[in-house]
Amino acid sequence: MWYFPKELRQLSDIRHLCEIGDNLKQYGWTAHDGRNFGVQHIQDGAVLLETSFVKDVHNNAPSWTAKVDVRNWRFCEEFARHNLSAVGGDKLPTISAFSPTAGQLSVKFSQGGEGVQEVTSVCVEARGFNTLKETIVEHLKVHREGESMSYYLLDKESRMNCSLVAVLVTVRTPTTLLIHMNSGYDADSEILTEKEYDQSLERHVKKFSRRFSNTFKLQEKGFNGSQVGFAEAALSNMVGGIGYFYGASKVKGEHNENPINYWKAPLYTAVPSRSFFPRGFLWDEGFHGLLISSWDIDIALDIMTHWLDLMNVDGWIPREQILGSEALAKVPAEFVVQHNKNANPPTMFLELRYLLNNYQAELLQPGRNKILNSLLPRLQAWHSWFNTTQLGTLSGSYQWKGRTVTPQEINPKTLTSGLDDFPRASHPDGQERHVDLLCWMALASQTIADLQRFLGKDDTKYRAAYEYLSDTNLLDSLHLSTTTNTYADYGLHTDKVTLKRYQFQQEEKMLREVLDQPKYRFVDSVFGYVNLFPFLTKLLPPDASSLKTTLENIHNPDLLWSPYGIRSLSKRSLLYMKHNTQHDPPYWRGQIWININYLILGALDHYGRLEGPHRELARRMYGELRTNLVTNLYKQYQRTGYIWENYNDSTGEGRGCYPFTGWSALVVMIMAEIY
Repeated sequence: MWYFPKELRQLSDIRHLCEIGDNLKQYGWTAHDGRNFGVQHIQDGAVLLETSFVKDVHNNAPSWTAKVDVRNWRFCEEFARHNLSAVGGDKLPTISAFSPTAGQLSVKFSQGGEGVQEVTSVCVEARGFNTLKETIVEHLKVHREGESMSYYLLDKESRMNCSLVAVLVTVRTPTTLLIHMNSGYDADSEILTEKEYDQSLERHVKKFSRRFSNTFKLQEKGFNGSQVGFAEAALSNMVGGIGYFYGASKVKGEHNENPINYWKAPLYTAVPSRSFFPRGFLWDEGFHGLLISSWDIDIALDIMTHWLDLMNVDGWIPREQILGSEALAKVPAEFVVQHNKNANPPTMFLELRYLLNNYQAELLQPGRNKILNSLLPRLQAWHSWFNTTQLGTLSGSYQWKGRTVTPQEINPKTLTSGLDDFPRASHPDGQERHVDLLCWMALASQTIADLQRFLGKDDTKYRAAYEYLSDTNLLDSLHLSTTTNTYADYGLHTDKVTLKRYQFQQEEKMLREVLDQPKYRFVDSVFGYVNLFPFLTKLLPPDASSLKTTLENIHNPDLLWSPYGIRSLSKRSLLYMKHNTQHDPPYWRGQIWININYLILGALDHYGRLEGPHRELARRMYGELRTNLVTNLYKQYQRTGYIWENYNDSTGEGRGCYPFTGWSALVVMIMAEIY
């Protein structure tokens, strides 16, 4: 934690958790290998902070050293910092501690320069990780002397044992602090000097850059040093955002009237955004895994194993993992409960397919091969759960369950699909058919069959399932509109739906009004990401007329093409950039999302390599789209200091939350042309 003493007025003035409301000019990892070290830069007003850490082994025991470098790029100003890892007296302290998981620990502090002005500390009981700031503030006192004012920590009683130790260090910039943690109680053990630490960190940073260059080869693609630094930061924030969570989801099923707790379990996972979505999301994680597995296969497999360990006996995995008090504090109550009939796109099959296509030699190593063997039955159970709970009424058809009409929504959301407010049938019922889910199931079937073949097992069942679901005749009969020659959902639908303003006593509300009777039909008045899934999953023959239509529609500026990437919904669609409720702005209704653009590029690359009448168009579109995406993401990063959740299709500006180095970090893969 840190704060500026002269500006401290309220609790929110103390920085702790990553919050968009802090309005920092920039923060994020510039180098992080996911295991041994990391370097983070933070700009808060006139002050620059660099936080870094290096892990090491000291006397055959794990240890780490962290460094906080505080400097000012405008003028000298008093600056204060909390460290929540130590306790002591007037000087920088040394402590002894014990953790049930880490064992005996010793923590020491040292400083570089003469910037430390004052040190105070308390040893107190913490109520939970989600209230650390509040606990510390309860013991924060102010001392006034004339015009000057300073803060210090004080507890009413002195304790030798506690669950939280806080040390308040008041410094004047520039200064550096080093925190050293060693396993064991050896108070006399040697610690790194600042020079030794800096040398060790420099070695790690150089090794990281060499490994990054060898992995992604961006210099060979023509990118300059600044652009490579942008890509290194994108990867570093992805792996630097990986967290370990523990707790129980709240779930609801058909047999329990009220939500109940899932079993307590750990989850090792990347997160979409440290500031806004600091928890695990099932459909995000497969996209995360594409980049992570390119960097560190073992971390990727560890994450995948943790996720599949959360599967229940039926094969269901809760789609949003809100584990522990910290995660729960970030989530509105209406999104906490997970229903065991609700799905989420099984994107880990994307990741697994990528691994099987690109890293077979590495996966043959005994430890990794053993993991894949353990994953197979769970992947089969997951596949079976979809085939039990998400089936449509016609053979080969699928439907995202959980869509319900509400009076506030112009079009019922489909949160389970991941594409929340993308327009689908206006009147959801059991007759609906969702084209994207059919494509996900074809991909899942193919991937399980390929995994079985790789492991030397019989792949007959899942290979047959893939052949059935990927049959163009089936796909066309269920989802091809002969009116538009595009693939679409099918259901009870009318385009003549609007939000109408009503007055209720003192409150004005916008409610849905249906102006025409819905009919069973293809939802072909909509064109966007959902309609692209047969193309994205490469199910279309290279000579198909529907492929030609899809490519031309993507390339049409009046539909999906923009100078900054492919928009999520056609400009001609009636709900393009329209609110879904009075207070629910558009989300997947025109914005540019990097995960789907990555899949589009992968499909364009695929069809650009196949013999066929549309090969040259696919190649040309691939080059143009890749250039547009990389140029804009880099430009917005330079302008704002962040990678964003999505991008405006008219201006290219970042939108949504930031930093968003979940699937938006796939820009690294796009730059490297790895699909």
